[in-house]
Amino acid sequence: MTIAERAQTFAGLHAGPKLLILPNAWDAGSARIIESAGATAIATSSAAVAWAHGYADGQFLPFETLLAAVSEIAKTVSVPVSADIEGAYAQDAATAARTVGQVIEAGAVGINIEDGNDAPDLLAGKIENLKAAAARAGVPLWVNARVDTYLRKLVAADKAYDETVRRARLYRAAGADSIFAPALVETADLARLVKDVVLPLNVLAWPGLADAAALEAIGVRRLSAGSGIGKAALGHTLQLAKAFLAEGRSEPVTGGPLTNPEINAMMRRGS
Repeated sequence: MTIAERAQTFAGLHAGPKLLILPNAWDAGSARIIESAGATAIATSSAAVAWAHGYADGQFLPFETLLAAVSEIAKTVSVPVSADIEGAYAQDAATAARTVGQVIEAGAVGINIEDGNDAPDLLAGKIENLKAAAARAGVPLWVNARVDTYLRKLVAADKAYDETVRRARLYRAAGADSIFAPALVETADLARLVKDVVLPLNVLAWPGLADAAALEAIGVRRLSAGSGIGKAALGHTLQLAKAFLAEGRSEPVTGGPLTNPEINAMMRRGS
């Protein structure tokens, strides 16, 4: 399958009515496990990728390391890959276009890009430029624009919904293919947002969020685990390490849910 064909496949996964569920990966091994579990696409978590390489989240991970991780994942799995590139490692729209060109070369057919604390117009400019760069490369890159109004509490609570809609429409006009609204969990508000943004809506696993069936019923098209699985894996690692250091007992570190042969089978290409 060519990268353009993978991009078309990834776009089709957002068409519904079935909800696209993404248990975000952080390296090639986790991507293989997630694909083996039945995922139809792999999305990375910027936080989990950074942690896996010993960096804090927030573009502290060197961009070259991010590219290498995306490339390893894309070469390892047979499903489309979307890369979380935070703010595109760019403070201007022109740099964002160069960034996304390298991400496409690494094998990604989608990106997650966020506004964070920056002005919305900046992200809109980045989206316009990177979409143009992707078109020149012949790849219909899927751009998931993250609106951080709720996640970062950027405005007063009573203004958060309207500001989210305003930003979403701005990013839609710039060429975004879907809108990501993390930390918005009220089902009624999500149902309104689906209609107000007129693009596939992506939500983040979050306390109080409805389950997949309920989200699908109101028209949400994508559900991401974000850093959740990576965070849980690191938390379990910390617990096991502390127990092993304290007691030196073999059972906790030898009685996991997977055997070595089972893991090896998942890591074989095409399994």
